Parts: sequence; structure tokens; C-alpha cells
Amino acid sequence: MTKTPLTVIGLGPMGRAMSAAFLRAGHPVTVWNRTPAKASGLVEQGAVLAATPAEALAAGDLIVLSLTDFDVMYTIIEPATAALAGKTVVNLSSDTPDRAREAAAWAAGHGAGYLSGAMMASPDLVATEAASAFYSGPRELFDEHAATLSLIAAPDYRGEDPGLGPLYYQLVINIFWTTMLAHVQTIAIARANGISATDLLPYALSATESNPHFFPQMAAQADAGDYPSDLERLSMGLISVEHVLRTTAEAGVDTTLASAVAEVFRRGVDAGLGEKGFTSLVETLGAKS
Repeated sequence: MTKTPLTVIGLGPMGRAMSAAFLRAGHPVTVWNRTPAKASGLVEQGAVLAATPAEALAAGDLIVLSLTDFDVMYTIIEPATAALAGKTVVNLSSDTPDRAREAAAWAAGHGAGYLSGAMMASPDLVATEAASAFYSGPRELFDEHAATLSLIAAPDYRGEDPGLGPLYYQLVINIFWTTMLAHVQTIAIARANGISATDLLPYALSATESNPHFFPQMAAQADAGDYPSDLERLSMGLISVEHVLRTTAEAGVDTTLASAVAEVFRRGVDAGLGEKGFTSLVETLGAKS
């Protein structure tokens, strides 16, 4: 069975991991990177290093982009757009939903099919059962390439709108980075009080492991627009986060994050949500009409 010729542009850790996975599956793989030395290990595995972006685009039927953001994509590919006609671009570069929609229109204007994508895995997890990826764009285009894309991560198709794949990624990554930052701040407060991060660890894990208990109830409340105080009244939550803010300040730790959290709670209470549940903050945080 003939394997689809692939081009991977962008050989950071993620791009190299994906290229290696495609090579292991027997696909002809052409690679390009602004620093050609990053391709050396892949060339040893059978990849072809293109001299220019135009040469790389011409070599593959499926073009996989693994770049920092869309600005980098335009910088690299704009001079070589003549080579895009008839290709399918799978853009796994990180950016916003609106920019993904703009990029899809740009690709179509140059005669290329376009799928937005977002990898939900670190490079070391590529091609393992722990890896998944969001995709959006034309359904028939996704179906055509789903088997190939599954070589790097389990594909999760989110819909025709090219902005949906990046949107789902940004939604999840918002939870990830906010939680990670809260953990870092908590370590700083603990350390200021003579408690090591290792001593804190089991309690930090316990705190995050409780999230799955609350999330389904919060989702149901948000979708219904009804916020009973089953979890905790917002007014009580405000008292709690203000205690965290004071504890942070007393420890001499930067209060930026704790102040922001307290301010969000305070705005909710000031808006008359004090006797409602915590999830009611979605109303004060929501987009303004």
C-alpha cells in the first residue's frame, strides 16, 4: 500500500517527534527547518532534508506545520505559496481561533486544503496512547487523513469551523497553566514558611485530584444558568480567597495572582451573586454584549 508523502516544517522537539513517528510507519518524509542541523537525526532515519520551504512543500501531499505561531508560518511559507496548490495543510502551530480561520481562508486562496490542529501531548508522548490532538476543518479532508494523523496522536475532530480545534486547545490549556501557576505560587508560600515542595506535594496532589468531583456539577449548573450554593456560597468563597491573599502577603510572596482571584470573587459578590454558588462567576466573567 502506497504511503502518503509527508512534509514536516518546523523541527522543534514536537516536529522531530512527529517526523520520527511518520518515518517509523513507513511514510516518505521531507523536512525543513530554519536551522538545518536539527534534521540530522531524522535524515539518519530516512527523512529528506529540503533546501528551501518551496522544495519541502513540493515534496509532500500532506504538509504538517509545527511552528511557534502563525506569524512564523506566514514568514516561512508566504514566499513559496505557489507550491501549495493541491496540497493539504495540517497546521499544528499554536495560535488563536480567529487566526486559524484567517489561515484557512489564506490557504484556500492558494488552492490548498486546510485542517487546524492542536496537539494535546508533550513531545515525549507523541505516538503513545497518552497523546491526542484536536482537529477542525472540512470533514471529508479530516476523514481522508485521519489514519495518517492517528500515527502521532488520537485525533479528536471538533467540527467544520477551522477555529474549533485551536479553541478547544486554548480552553484546556487555560485550565492547565492557571492550575500550574497556582501550584507554583503555593510552593512559594510554603517555602517562605519553611515547608518544602516535597512535603507539600501529597496535599497539592489531593487538591487537584478533587477537581473531577466538582467539574460535572459545575458544568450542569453553567449550562442550566442556575447556581445553587451546593458547593459553596460565593460570599464564603470570597472570605476564603481573601485569607489566601493575606497569607500570601504575610509570607512576602508576590500577591499578583491571589489579588486577581480575590478581585474576581469580589466583583461577583458586588454583582449580587453572593448567595449563589461559585460557578455563578461565569456570569461576571462572560463576554459583555
